[in-house]
Amino acid sequence: MKLTVNGSEAYAYTGGKAFDPTLHCVVFIHGAMHDHSGWTLLARWCAHHGFGVLALDQPGHGRSAGAPLPSVEALADWTLALMSVAGVQQATLVGHSMGTLIALEAAARAPERVARLVLMGSAYPMKVSDVLLSTAREAPLRAIDMVNALSISTPASKPSHPGPGMWVHGSNRALMRNQQALSSALNLFEHDFRICDAYGGGEQAMAKVQCATTLIVGARDQMTPPKAAKALAATLKATVVTVAAGHLQPAEAPDAVLAGLRGALGA
Repeated sequence: MKLTVNGSEAYAYTGGKAFDPTLHCVVFIHGAMHDHSGWTLLARWCAHHGFGVLALDQPGHGRSAGAPLPSVEALADWTLALMSVAGVQQATLVGHSMGTLIALEAAARAPERVARLVLMGSAYPMKVSDVLLSTAREAPLRAIDMVNALSISTPASKPSHPGPGMWVHGSNRALMRNQQALSSALNLFEHDFRICDAYGGGEQAMAKVQCATTLIVGARDQMTPPKAAKALAATLKATVVTVAAGHLQPAEAPDAVLAGLRGALGA
Protein backbone atom coordinates (compact mmCIF):
# COMPACT_ATOMS: atom_id res chain seq x y z
CA MET A 1 0.00 0.00 0.00
CA LYS A 2 1.28 3.46 -0.92
CA LEU A 3 0.62 6.51 1.22
CA THR A 4 1.77 10.12 1.17
CA VAL A 5 3.40 11.13 4.44
CA ASN A 6 4.84 14.62 4.92
CA GLY A 7 4.84 15.13 1.17
CA SER A 8 6.73 11.94 0.24
CA GLU A 9 5.51 8.54 -0.89
CA ALA A 10 5.65 5.84 1.77
CA TYR A 11 5.16 2.10 1.35
CA ALA A 12 3.60 -0.35 3.79
CA TYR A 13 3.15 -4.08 3.21
CA THR A 14 -0.32 -5.18 4.35
CA GLY A 15 0.26 -8.92 4.69
CA GLY A 16 -1.48 -10.07 1.53
CA LYS A 17 -4.86 -8.58 2.49
CA ALA A 18 -6.42 -5.24 1.62
CA PHE A 19 -5.85 -2.90 4.55
CA ASP A 20 -8.91 -2.34 6.74
CA PRO A 21 -8.47 0.54 9.22
CA THR A 22 -11.46 -0.64 11.27
CA LEU A 23 -9.47 -3.70 12.44
CA HIS A 24 -6.96 -3.49 15.25
CA CYS A 25 -3.72 -2.59 13.48
CA VAL A 26 -0.28 -4.11 14.00
CA VAL A 27 2.47 -1.76 12.82
CA PHE A 28 5.82 -3.45 12.10
CA ILE A 29 8.92 -1.22 12.31
CA HIS A 30 12.14 -2.58 10.82
CA GLY A 31 15.69 -2.16 12.05
CA ALA A 32 18.83 -0.68 10.52
CA MET A 33 19.45 -1.53 6.85
CA HIS A 34 16.20 -3.49 6.58
CA ASP A 35 12.74 -3.00 5.09
CA HIS A 36 9.26 -4.52 5.34
CA SER A 37 10.35 -7.88 3.91
CA GLY A 38 11.77 -9.09 7.23
CA TRP A 39 8.24 -9.18 8.63
CA THR A 40 6.60 -11.35 5.94
CA LEU A 41 5.65 -14.37 8.08
CA LEU A 42 4.41 -12.32 11.04
CA ALA A 43 2.63 -9.78 8.86
CA ARG A 44 0.83 -12.45 6.85
CA TRP A 45 -0.26 -14.33 9.98
CA CYS A 46 -1.72 -11.15 11.49
CA ALA A 47 -3.43 -10.11 8.26
CA HIS A 48 -5.07 -13.52 7.90
CA HIS A 49 -6.20 -13.71 11.54
CA GLY A 50 -8.28 -10.59 11.94
CA PHE A 51 -5.73 -7.78 12.24
CA GLY A 52 -4.90 -4.85 10.02
CA VAL A 53 -1.21 -4.80 9.08
CA LEU A 54 1.21 -2.03 8.17
CA ALA A 55 4.79 -3.29 7.75
CA LEU A 56 6.59 -0.05 7.00
CA ASP A 57 9.50 0.93 4.82
CA GLN A 58 11.08 3.91 6.54
CA PRO A 59 11.99 6.95 4.38
CA GLY A 60 14.99 6.17 2.20
CA HIS A 61 14.59 2.43 2.77
CA GLY A 62 12.97 -0.14 0.49
CA ARG A 63 10.07 1.33 -1.47
CA SER A 64 9.60 4.52 0.55
CA ALA A 65 10.82 7.75 -1.02
CA GLY A 66 12.52 10.69 0.62
CA ALA A 67 15.78 11.09 2.48
CA PRO A 68 16.48 8.86 5.50
CA LEU A 69 15.35 10.68 8.63
CA PRO A 70 18.02 11.95 11.04
CA SER A 71 16.95 10.55 14.40
CA VAL A 72 14.83 8.10 16.35
CA GLU A 73 12.61 10.99 17.37
CA ALA A 74 11.98 12.02 13.75
CA LEU A 75 11.21 8.42 12.79
CA ALA A 76 8.74 8.12 15.69
CA ASP A 77 6.92 11.25 14.51
CA TRP A 78 6.90 9.89 10.94
CA THR A 79 5.44 6.56 12.12
CA LEU A 80 2.63 8.31 13.98
CA ALA A 81 1.98 10.52 10.95
CA LEU A 82 1.75 7.45 8.68
CA MET A 83 -0.75 5.87 11.08
CA SER A 84 -2.88 9.01 10.84
CA VAL A 85 -2.78 9.04 7.06
CA ALA A 86 -3.82 5.35 7.04
CA GLY A 87 -6.76 6.10 9.34
CA VAL A 88 -5.30 4.24 12.33
CA GLN A 89 -6.14 5.77 15.69
CA GLN A 90 -4.50 3.10 17.86
CA ALA A 91 -2.15 0.21 17.08
CA THR A 92 0.20 -2.38 18.45
CA LEU A 93 3.76 -1.41 17.57
CA VAL A 94 6.21 -4.24 16.81
CA GLY A 95 9.84 -3.24 16.39
CA HIS A 96 13.13 -4.98 15.72
CA SER A 97 16.49 -3.54 16.84
CA MET A 98 16.53 0.14 15.76
CA GLY A 99 12.78 -0.25 15.22
CA THR A 100 12.32 -0.92 18.95
CA LEU A 101 13.72 2.52 19.77
CA ILE A 102 11.32 4.07 17.25
CA ALA A 103 8.38 2.15 18.72
CA LEU A 104 9.37 3.11 22.26
CA GLU A 105 9.64 6.79 21.37
CA ALA A 106 6.32 6.75 19.50
CA ALA A 107 4.60 5.16 22.51
CA ALA A 108 6.00 7.90 24.73
CA ARG A 109 4.96 10.71 22.38
CA ALA A 110 1.42 9.44 21.86
CA PRO A 111 0.60 6.90 24.60
CA GLU A 112 -3.09 6.98 23.78
CA ARG A 113 -2.33 5.71 20.28
CA VAL A 114 -0.28 2.65 21.27
CA ALA A 115 -2.18 -0.34 22.65
CA ARG A 116 0.89 -2.49 23.29
CA LEU A 117 4.58 -2.77 22.42
CA VAL A 118 6.42 -5.85 21.17
CA LEU A 119 10.18 -5.26 21.10
CA MET A 120 12.58 -7.75 19.48
CA GLY A 121 16.35 -7.52 19.79
CA SER A 122 16.17 -4.43 21.95
CA ALA A 123 18.37 -2.69 24.50
CA TYR A 124 18.80 0.77 25.92
CA PRO A 125 21.18 2.41 25.48
CA MET A 126 21.80 0.84 22.05
CA LYS A 127 25.45 1.83 21.73
CA VAL A 128 27.45 0.78 18.68
CA SER A 129 31.14 -0.06 18.95
CA ASP A 130 33.71 2.39 17.60
CA VAL A 131 35.17 -0.40 15.47
CA LEU A 132 31.84 -1.03 13.75
CA LEU A 133 31.15 2.68 13.23
CA SER A 134 34.60 3.32 11.74
CA THR A 135 34.29 0.27 9.49
CA ALA A 136 30.84 1.46 8.44
CA ARG A 137 32.31 4.81 7.44
CA GLU A 138 35.37 3.47 5.63
CA ALA A 139 34.22 0.10 4.26
CA PRO A 140 30.43 -0.31 4.55
CA LEU A 141 30.29 -3.62 2.68
CA ARG A 142 32.76 -5.11 5.14
CA ALA A 143 30.67 -3.68 8.00
CA ILE A 144 27.59 -5.38 6.54
CA ASP A 145 29.44 -8.70 6.66
CA MET A 146 30.45 -8.04 10.28
CA VAL A 147 26.87 -7.33 11.35
CA ASN A 148 25.53 -10.28 9.38
CA ALA A 149 27.93 -12.65 11.14
CA LEU A 150 27.10 -11.19 14.56
CA SER A 151 23.33 -11.17 14.02
CA ILE A 152 22.79 -14.87 13.23
CA SER A 153 23.80 -17.49 15.77
CA THR A 154 24.21 -20.54 13.51
CA PRO A 155 25.56 -21.12 10.00
CA ALA A 156 22.36 -22.78 8.74
CA SER A 157 19.23 -21.46 10.44
CA LYS A 158 15.76 -22.49 9.34
CA PRO A 159 14.48 -19.56 7.26
CA SER A 160 11.29 -17.71 8.08
CA HIS A 161 9.95 -18.42 4.57
CA PRO A 162 11.46 -21.75 3.47
CA GLY A 163 12.11 -22.40 -0.19
CA PRO A 164 14.71 -24.05 -2.41
CA GLY A 165 18.06 -22.29 -2.02
CA MET A 166 16.86 -20.05 0.84
CA TRP A 167 19.68 -19.15 3.25
CA VAL A 168 19.27 -16.74 6.15
CA HIS A 169 22.86 -15.45 6.00
CA GLY A 170 22.77 -14.89 2.26
CA SER A 171 19.36 -13.27 2.14
CA ASN A 172 20.13 -10.87 5.00
CA ARG A 173 23.46 -9.91 3.45
CA ALA A 174 21.77 -9.31 0.09
CA LEU A 175 19.04 -7.18 1.70
CA MET A 176 21.54 -4.93 3.48
CA ARG A 177 23.70 -4.60 0.37
CA ASN A 178 20.63 -3.66 -1.66
CA GLN A 179 19.63 -1.01 0.88
CA GLN A 180 23.14 0.43 0.79
CA ALA A 181 23.12 0.54 -3.02
CA LEU A 182 19.73 2.27 -3.14
CA SER A 183 21.03 5.17 -1.04
CA SER A 184 23.49 6.75 -3.47
CA ALA A 185 23.68 10.13 -1.72
CA LEU A 186 24.29 8.75 1.77
CA ASN A 187 26.20 5.98 3.52
CA LEU A 188 23.03 4.37 4.85
CA PHE A 189 24.82 1.81 7.00
CA GLU A 190 26.70 4.45 8.96
CA HIS A 191 23.59 6.65 9.10
CA ASP A 192 21.33 3.96 10.57
CA PHE A 193 23.81 2.72 13.14
CA ARG A 194 24.68 6.25 14.26
CA ILE A 195 20.96 6.85 14.86
CA CYS A 196 20.93 3.90 17.27
CA ASP A 197 24.13 5.03 18.96
CA ALA A 198 22.95 8.64 19.34
CA TYR A 199 19.50 8.01 20.82
CA GLY A 200 19.50 9.32 24.38
CA GLY A 201 15.81 9.67 25.16
CA GLY A 202 15.07 6.14 26.26
CA GLU A 203 14.78 6.70 30.00
CA GLN A 204 12.38 9.61 29.53
CA ALA A 205 10.42 7.62 26.96
CA MET A 206 10.09 4.57 29.19
CA ALA A 207 8.67 6.75 31.96
CA LYS A 208 5.85 7.85 29.64
CA VAL A 209 4.89 4.44 28.23
CA GLN A 210 1.46 3.36 29.46
CA CYS A 211 0.85 0.12 27.57
CA ALA A 212 1.77 -3.51 28.16
CA THR A 213 5.13 -4.48 26.69
CA THR A 214 6.60 -7.78 25.54
CA LEU A 215 10.32 -8.25 24.91
CA ILE A 216 11.36 -11.07 22.59
CA VAL A 217 15.00 -11.82 23.38
CA GLY A 218 17.46 -13.97 21.45
CA ALA A 219 19.31 -16.23 23.89
CA ARG A 220 22.44 -16.04 21.70
CA ASP A 221 22.07 -12.40 20.60
CA GLN A 222 25.50 -10.74 20.26
CA MET A 223 24.21 -7.36 19.06
CA THR A 224 21.78 -6.70 21.93
CA PRO A 225 22.65 -9.43 24.46
CA PRO A 226 19.96 -10.62 26.89
CA LYS A 227 21.72 -8.93 29.81
CA ALA A 228 21.51 -5.60 27.95
CA ALA A 229 17.70 -5.90 27.85
CA LYS A 230 17.28 -6.48 31.61
CA ALA A 231 17.00 -2.81 32.58
CA LEU A 232 14.54 -2.18 29.75
CA ALA A 233 12.41 -5.13 30.82
CA ALA A 234 12.44 -4.08 34.46
CA THR A 235 11.56 -0.44 33.81
CA LEU A 236 8.73 -1.31 31.40
CA LYS A 237 7.54 -4.22 33.60
CA ALA A 238 7.67 -6.22 30.39
CA THR A 239 6.85 -9.85 29.72
CA VAL A 240 10.08 -11.46 28.47
CA VAL A 241 10.01 -14.24 25.87
CA THR A 242 13.38 -15.88 25.19
CA VAL A 243 13.91 -17.69 21.87
CA ALA A 244 16.78 -19.85 20.63
CA ALA A 245 18.27 -17.33 18.21
CA GLY A 246 20.70 -14.50 17.75
CA HIS A 247 19.78 -10.92 16.92
CA LEU A 248 17.80 -11.71 13.77
CA GLN A 249 15.02 -13.49 15.63
CA PRO A 250 12.20 -13.22 13.03
CA ALA A 251 14.33 -15.00 10.42
CA GLU A 252 16.19 -17.39 12.67
CA ALA A 253 13.41 -18.53 15.01
CA PRO A 254 10.21 -17.76 13.07
CA ASP A 255 7.88 -20.16 14.85
CA ALA A 256 8.97 -19.14 18.35
CA VAL A 257 8.78 -15.45 17.48
CA LEU A 258 5.30 -15.88 16.03
CA ALA A 259 4.23 -17.66 19.22
CA GLY A 260 5.61 -14.76 21.27
CA LEU A 261 3.77 -12.22 19.13
CA ARG A 262 0.52 -14.18 19.36
CA GLY A 263 0.87 -14.25 23.12
CA ALA A 264 1.35 -10.49 23.22
CA LEU A 265 -1.70 -9.97 20.99
CA GLY A 266 -3.81 -12.42 22.97
CA ALA A 267 -4.32 -14.40 19.80
